[in-house]
Amino acid sequence: MKPIYFLSDAHLGSLAIQSRRMQERRLVRFLDSIKHKAGAVYLLGDMFDFWHEYKTVVPKGYTRFLGKISELTDLGVEVHYFTGNHDLWMKDYLVEECGVVLHKTACTVELYGKIFYLAHGDGIGDDSRGFRFLRALFHNPIAQALFAAIHPRWGMSFGLNWAKHSRLKREDGKEPPFMGEDKEHLILFAKQYLKDHPDINFFLFGHRHIDYDLMLSKSSRVVILGDWISLFTYAVFDGENLFLEDYIEGETEP
Repeated sequence: MKPIYFLSDAHLGSLAIQSRRMQERRLVRFLDSIKHKAGAVYLLGDMFDFWHEYKTVVPKGYTRFLGKISELTDLGVEVHYFTGNHDLWMKDYLVEECGVVLHKTACTVELYGKIFYLAHGDGIGDDSRGFRFLRALFHNPIAQALFAAIHPRWGMSFGLNWAKHSRLKREDGKEPPFMGEDKEHLILFAKQYLKDHPDINFFLFGHRHIDYDLMLSKSSRVVILGDWISLFTYAVFDGENLFLEDYIEGETEP
């Protein structure tokens, strides 16, 4: 029984991250360390800070990461990619070139007899007017078609600078710290969803950039995966137990 790995929120290519190449290499070294032991890898969104596929053009860079994903799938490791709010414009490039399984919505899957609810986490439980407006705009087919008509030189620059501005406007460029069970949208959603779906054993989310693990009942947990910017955290399921771990090069045995 091979372990299954879950991680999210690397935001590769972010203009707000100074050591972008080092960050990508660290992620690639982690993936390389698990390539012969993983049964599957689930990437729960925002692995890129901005990703937009034009008809015949894809973003520059990320060759080490994309190459490692391709190596994993060539070895028979399932790689599942869930789009987030920074890479929702993903189409078929990673599917056709890298062999990933692409998910654009949350889904419930059974893994080794346990039921997982998997999603990036954006829009889940957050009913703020501003967020709902932006989400509706970004997912609007007409708006997407109009943006795709912009030359990639300007379209990619706009997207990356928008993402940079969004990050830097926060205090210290970081996500807010844990706000408590009664205020975290993802935890509130999981608690409510569990009432009608008591068979869910694990809720796994990205998006919030905090690593958090909470028992909801005797048989259900919610895990927020953290990020691969400063925390370098991931979850691993061995068929019986789920562990939330951090990757420390030279010390961690994934």
